[in-house]
Amino acid sequence: MSEVVYKGFRQDELEYQFNPRVSVPEFPELAKVRAALSRKVRESAKSWLDVPYGKSPREKLDIYAADKPGGPVFVYLHGGYWRGGSKEDNCNFAPTFTARGATVVLVEYDLCPQVTVSDIVGETRSAVAWIYGNIARYRGDPGKIHLAGASAGGHLTAMALATDWEKQNLPRDLVKGALILSGVYDLEMVTRISVQDEVRLTPEQVCENNPYLHPPLALCPILIAVGSAEPKGWQQMSEDYFNFCKARGASIDYLVIPGANHYTLPEQFLNASSSLTRAILEQMML
Repeated sequence: MSEVVYKGFRQDELEYQFNPRVSVPEFPELAKVRAALSRKVRESAKSWLDVPYGKSPREKLDIYAADKPGGPVFVYLHGGYWRGGSKEDNCNFAPTFTARGATVVLVEYDLCPQVTVSDIVGETRSAVAWIYGNIARYRGDPGKIHLAGASAGGHLTAMALATDWEKQNLPRDLVKGALILSGVYDLEMVTRISVQDEVRLTPEQVCENNPYLHPPLALCPILIAVGSAEPKGWQQMSEDYFNFCKARGASIDYLVIPGANHYTLPEQFLNASSSLTRAILEQMML
């Protein structure tokens, strides 16, 4: 029997515990369904598409207009382990929020291995700063920005919460609330699974982008969510980060969604009555 190498798991267990494409073998079909619905939303909803926030061809935003102007801004960062995913395939939930007064912004970013995780974190921060400076032109309130991200997008959300916005001459409380869905919090773990072949994290990048070394500076409410059908290792990673933030005084809550796995967790947004959707709507005071 091979020895334990990480968090009580053997090397041959890590792919199942921390690579959702292994633990959820039906993910290709789930992804196709989400993409099909997202394309319909993108084609029909009132929106501003492919709005640039940087110089790279992928540094673009899709902005979905709220039914009423002046409401909160729900900024969503898609997952894909920093080497996959797109804003076009992850906007299926936008009507749930625009119908209730939130402007929805989908953020696109460059992908590994063409860029590094450090580059992507930088792009995310640039996107949030751009949204603060420009979202009023798109009917949103820059004083009510809420971040959300799933998986790798959850990691990017955590790093955005750790940003000292005042160094960019922006308000310290730029972010008014955050939701992290099944985030990737431990980058050292990533170096031990096959995802590393594409992500190519160096020890320096692991330290630079480690949420445990860069805890939230934002004083806003944070919600950590995870699915009960996710592997034990992934659930523990979410719980560990929640406890880490709570011990440092963060205003943070923890929510386990019954029956949800890594890919079905964001689908909770399609149901306005789900506990997850209700929680983020309450955070945005909608």
